[in-house]
Amino acid sequence: QVQLVESGGGLVQAGDSLRLSCTASGQSLGVYIMGWFRQAPGKEREFVAATSRRGGSIVYADSVKGRLTISRDSDKSDKNMVYLQMNSLKPEDTAVYYCAAYRGLYVSTTKAVDYPYWGQGTQVTVSS
Repeated sequence: QVQLVESGGGLVQAGDSLRLSCTASGQSLGVYIMGWFRQAPGKEREFVAATSRRGGSIVYADSVKGRLTISRDSDKSDKNMVYLQMNSLKPEDTAVYYCAAYRGLYVSTTKAVDYPYWGQGTQVTVSS
């Protein structure tokens, strides 16, 4: 079992930066892929980025490459931190951002249905 709790959302202006955090707790977290998804009003949940334990396997959605960066602090086996650094934010980045996880050593899927563990989400609003 993996428990995920996000934090760091808020209201910012276009062009600003924001860093989201996800606290992951559970056993043997090193064998889990950690990722971020987002869901805007009226839209389906979409993949943002995901990373393996040491960052050897990282995947980004094309829409965020170069602006959003995922990182992970995985020194402890029972508690990890996953971050999403968001730069040059745009109004279209407005969404609820979710931390998610699945058991695996490499990022092999970007489909929400393949991630069984989810946080409660944190709202990010970017004003123009």
